Amino acid sequence: MKKQVLIEKISSGGFDGSLAVLYGEAALDRQRARYLKTIERFSQLFPDREEIRIFSAPGRSEIGGNHTDHQHGCALAAAVDLDVIAAVAFHDEGVIRLESEGHGRTEVDLSDLSVHEEEQGSSVAIVRGIAARFAEMGVKIGGFDAYSVSDVLSGSGLSSSAAFETLVGTIIDVAYNDCKAGEVEIAKIGQYAENVYFGKGSGLLDQTVCSVGGFVFIDFLDTENPFVEKYVFDFEKAGYNLCVTDTKGSHSDLTDDYVAVPSEMKAVAKEFGKEYLREVDEFLFFRSIPSLRGKCSDRAIMRAVHYFKENQRAIDEAQALDNGDIDSFFALYKKSAASSANLLQNHYSNKKPTEQGISLGLMMSRLILGDDAVVRVHGGGFAGTIQAFVPTFKTAEYARKMNLLFGPDSCHILRIRPVGGVEITE
Repeated sequence: MKKQVLIEKISSGGFDGSLAVLYGEAALDRQRARYLKTIERFSQLFPDREEIRIFSAPGRSEIGGNHTDHQHGCALAAAVDLDVIAAVAFHDEGVIRLESEGHGRTEVDLSDLSVHEEEQGSSVAIVRGIAARFAEMGVKIGGFDAYSVSDVLSGSGLSSSAAFETLVGTIIDVAYNDCKAGEVEIAKIGQYAENVYFGKGSGLLDQTVCSVGGFVFIDFLDTENPFVEKYVFDFEKAGYNLCVTDTKGSHSDLTDDYVAVPSEMKAVAKEFGKEYLREVDEFLFFRSIPSLRGKCSDRAIMRAVHYFKENQRAIDEAQALDNGDIDSFFALYKKSAASSANLLQNHYSNKKPTEQGISLGLMMSRLILGDDAVVRVHGGGFAGTIQAFVPTFKTAEYARKMNLLFGPDSCHILRIRPVGGVEITE
């Protein structure tokens, strides 16, 4: 669409229907202004581009299945209304130029899609890796110029990196592949770029939820072709808001804590001649606990117990949503919260025992909402965020008090987004 026509249509409400799906009616004014500002900045960076299209990809929030995906287990997560958006102009110059607000410009020459070790850990590695995977699929990419803006909080457990990967994958798939890849394949392409080009051995959960959207149940028994099922449940209609609070804990020096969780679970699986706990017979595991002691650490055994119980809970939570049974869902959610605290033990690092922002946030949540509060650690844990389903009539008070404790804009009231990566049209 011509730049001026696009600006006029967004300003006059021509895109309101699409924007309302992504952000809700109450957010339309802010989102119109956000997109117009993004287009304005794009025009400053790429003044010769007149044909502009707009894209969006959401962040995600883990709901159930805490630390199960790396054992080929099941997980439940949801796309949220914090997203990364981009104004894009396509061309046949054989180069991708993508400038991200606050992060500078990424430029990839499409004639060279080999792995560059010196690019590991950078956004250019992600873009090059995604383009390379599409090229391997036989897709001819002409190139594009883009400017992106993100409100997916970095380091918050909302998967800003997976949202970015989904955005780039969606842009290429829509423009150069006639949308043939599909949501799950776009997720796998993002994971490939992160694993091979970026140098991070991530699983597929984050990318899948960002790409598919809505409430997503994923079974990772076959990691090459995970089973994905989408659910629809309106918590706002049921009287609850999803809130995520950043407790402002530092993730520095926590690599060992994160690595220890899958390593210890795999150590237990190894005692049964298996690589992952999903491959271990659950009945045999529980019967063998006495004989495991001394061969595996006590914590490893408890983390394995967490996995088996949590894996089933993720399945049961998805079924509760499917049945519209919010009480059963919340009961399971609370059991999951207790298991993460007592068995998985990912509320704080043993290297920093006095820094317990997550535990403090959970305690404060229960003081505000009552002992029966629906609240838990969010994501990997050890530092970072907590998640709560808060009654709508208490949400303002909850957000205010959490912001007092952890600082302004620490608490984010989220909305479940029903779609994943998309081009936004009229």
